[in-house]
Amino acid sequence: MSAFAIETVGLNFNFGSQTIVKDLSLQVPKGSIYGFLGPNGAGKTTTIKILLNLLQSPADQVFIFGKEINRNRIATLKRIGALVEQPAIYGHLTGKENLINRCILLGINKNKSTEMLALVGLTDAASKKAAQYSLGMKQRLGIALALVSDPELLLLDEPTNGLDPNGIIEVRNLMVELATKHQKTILVSSHLLAEIERTATHVGIINKGQLLFQGTINELHQLSKPMLEIEINDVEKASDLLINCGYQVAENDGKKLSIPYKNDKENAEINTLLVQNGFMISALYKQRKDLENLFLDITKNN
Repeated sequence: MSAFAIETVGLNFNFGSQTIVKDLSLQVPKGSIYGFLGPNGAGKTTTIKILLNLLQSPADQVFIFGKEINRNRIATLKRIGALVEQPAIYGHLTGKENLINRCILLGINKNKSTEMLALVGLTDAASKKAAQYSLGMKQRLGIALALVSDPELLLLDEPTNGLDPNGIIEVRNLMVELATKHQKTILVSSHLLAEIERTATHVGIINKGQLLFQGTINELHQLSKPMLEIEINDVEKASDLLINCGYQVAENDGKKLSIPYKNDKENAEINTLLVQNGFMISALYKQRKDLENLFLDITKNN
């Protein structure tokens, strides 16, 4: 049995002479929320369409739950739910009617629609026309439509795109609940790096069709060396003092100093040294690079 819900092995995909995906080896563990990160045009949507067999992959390059997708197309797709680009919603139907319609198409008991509305928090809006839904509600209805068949794997392409802060939080909370309480595996693509940081357990970073990083969110953070940030009244003099005392000042932006973080004991020694030399420290804190800066570091050499 494969430990991965999704595994691509050296996946290549071209549109004519243009390479869209190059030697892509994704490994999405079962039960994970896998953040698939990259700028617009990096190849994320194309990859998701390949995983859904909407675009045909070369033989023996795409495996879903250990089964090669081309040879096991129907059985594999039954295990996947997806929201790619915009949800396919009928605006003239209510939220519940949209779900009943999907149940009928899939030969599923119509009562499943009530369960799905509750799962995505739309029970109160069940009899409201979908055209009157907010963007966040439409995205949640789209996710409910993807979940009707109770898939084990959910592929979400930019699910928070165009949402207001409330909508983003709604979708984020729903993803975490689906993974933790309902044991779904979720691959979610995004170019919003801070978004992924809040939900993902694993991350893959793609640029120009190539995978630049893959691992747990903690492994990604370990690439980012934490810094000690010091906000102080005289940055230049404080910098000179620290350098003369053998400390490495990594950055001085005129407002604060950045020193590579070693341990809390050294932080206390630096604080004492500065205070004893008459400096006024307004803030001293440990800072990690956010994903945005990490992403720039990883992609700038590619």
